[in-house]
Amino acid sequence: MITIQNTKLKATFKELGAELTSLIDLENGKELMWSGNPDFWSGQSPVLFPTVGALKNEQYIFEGKTYELPRHGFARRRTFEVKNSTENEVIFELKSDEESLKIYPFEFSLEIKYTLVENKLTVSYQVKNLSEKEMYFSLGAHPGFAIDTENGLKYNDYEIVFSDDDRLEIHPLIDNLISSKTQTIELNNKSLPLSYELFSKDALVMTNMKSRELTLRNKKNDHQVIFTFSNFPYFGIWAAKNADFVCLEPWQGIADLENHNQELTQKFGILKLEKNQDWTANWAVEIE
Repeated sequence: MITIQNTKLKATFKELGAELTSLIDLENGKELMWSGNPDFWSGQSPVLFPTVGALKNEQYIFEGKTYELPRHGFARRRTFEVKNSTENEVIFELKSDEESLKIYPFEFSLEIKYTLVENKLTVSYQVKNLSEKEMYFSLGAHPGFAIDTENGLKYNDYEIVFSDDDRLEIHPLIDNLISSKTQTIELNNKSLPLSYELFSKDALVMTNMKSRELTLRNKKNDHQVIFTFSNFPYFGIWAAKNADFVCLEPWQGIADLENHNQELTQKFGILKLEKNQDWTANWAVEIE
């Protein structure tokens, strides 16, 4: 386990998946991250790469050849190298290898940098194409934040407040694939109340959300976290059935559309990098 810390926050990671496993507010000792209880969801904050969501039949086609990839790609199941570590920052790196090339025919470097400044954790991603050809990929974040239901608090005491949306246009998931039809959720003063029923049909997937700042807060006290992100055009919100957490998920790319032809180069939301080109994005969580 790798730990970074300042006077406000302490963050812990594991090299498997370069995953954030703990974020503690040192002023009150509260844990901000979901515990990873496997009875509900064993993840905590996996990186989704080189695809986000499910592929149709867990397959894609590139240059006439069919490849298989699991839901959310393979990076979360690979061990990253610690490229650099200081008291309040750590950089992990994953590079393509013989095994990855069998299922994803591109040479790449994926860096994830975690930085603590005061009461904020910033997570930055850099993907670089090391291939001699164009590279196609998606990347998403999947952090799960704990919902405190102790001392008389309930899951539905919480809400998510959106900076720039009055309604959400949701793409339903059908067998883990994206429906072309949409449903609308009207917000009350830009607020989405949390409830276990909200995720009864899986994640809320949005491709045109305007907000780039969300506040997860408890309506009964002053506890809140401010979540911001940059260069991620899509967004998902999810929780496992009856579990006390919520995932705020900025994405570059989404699951396959129902009618997708499985061609990687034609996948909705896919990014293309030229040789030696890189792509960067980030998200941050600020504790208040």
